[in-house]
Amino acid sequence: MKCRKLPNGKWECYAEGPRHPITNKRNPVRKQSDKKTVAMQKVKAALKELESGIDEKTANGILFSDFAKDWFAAYQLTGVKNNTLVSRTSSINLLNKYLGNLTIGRISHQTIQDVLTDLFRQEKSKSTIVHAKVTANFIFQHACKLNLRLDNPVRNTIVPKKRQTVEEIESTELKEKFFEQQELEQFLAATRTHGLIHDQEWFLLLAFTGMRVGELCALRWSDVSFEEKKIRITKTMESIKGYRSYQVTPPKTTDSIRTIDIDDNIVATLKQVKRKQAENKMKYQLQADEYHDQNYLFTRPKNGYPYSPRVLYKRCIRLCEKAGLTKIEGPHILRHTHVTMLTEAGVELHVIMERVGHVNAQTTRNIYTHISSHKKKEAADLLENRYGEIFKAYSGS
Repeated sequence: MKCRKLPNGKWECYAEGPRHPITNKRNPVRKQSDKKTVAMQKVKAALKELESGIDEKTANGILFSDFAKDWFAAYQLTGVKNNTLVSRTSSINLLNKYLGNLTIGRISHQTIQDVLTDLFRQEKSKSTIVHAKVTANFIFQHACKLNLRLDNPVRNTIVPKKRQTVEEIESTELKEKFFEQQELEQFLAATRTHGLIHDQEWFLLLAFTGMRVGELCALRWSDVSFEEKKIRITKTMESIKGYRSYQVTPPKTTDSIRTIDIDDNIVATLKQVKRKQAENKMKYQLQADEYHDQNYLFTRPKNGYPYSPRVLYKRCIRLCEKAGLTKIEGPHILRHTHVTMLTEAGVELHVIMERVGHVNAQTTRNIYTHISSHKKKEAADLLENRYGEIFKAYSGS
């Protein structure tokens, strides 16, 4: 490498890069800077890119917005669910506000970090920021594969996190996302007094099987065995737009494919649903212009179409309010509640995992193995009963 000081006071460093693999043309690299060491570093970095096959010229000519569009076109062909595509589109639109007019080759680690920091300062939700980072990571991984980047600028960036106050830590108990026994009874009572069609049956089924709401919506009668008292989970349903545009896809993970044992009460409830469905089908099938007969468990009486998860979400919120509960949540709270019920009943962790279809024990522990306030108090009482005398003997009281 050769360096010289230019008349304008700047330093210019020069080195021969690897020749073009096809034309064998020379590939000189010249870089300038106010400092000699910086100019040398620039030359070294450029040589490294050339030796690695990075197409810097192309990278510096493609806008992030255009490259993200190309990446998404390929990404949507990988079999990801419609809800995921909607989420990625939202993240790309957000990233384009910051990066859209920058070229893919000139976006630095600091630029990405500044984006995440600014989103945090705008008080965007943690989910929004994380999804933006994940989407950006996918896009720059793609750029690296195409030899448009040597590095991924998203790597090692940090999602800012608000430090909890003492008050927030102390109020965390109020935010536990499961129903205590009394709350569950209030909710289920509301399904009887205020419930709309199917509310009583499908919310009982969610509470006592731990299914995801999309899994329940996708159930067909062929998935249910009354004789063996089992339900087979092999698919899930996604809401799109309008009840005729539903989409049935493979479940969340391969571990989500499972068989759930059910008791006589659930069997009796499902038989009642099937009997009522047959009556509605006989009544409306000939009258309807279009009757969607696809063997789903829970269907609209007049046309046979299944219900989407979005309907159950709205119904659950409505019933929480009707029941006078402080926890106004979607149907996933019943899944949390089911695991809490199993935990309180002494069911082993691996059995709970298999029943709810989770990938690993850590996920189940982190999200589901809350214990009820009754159990927390019971633990303290048991400790006092067994070791209280020792405490008193040594506490000086």
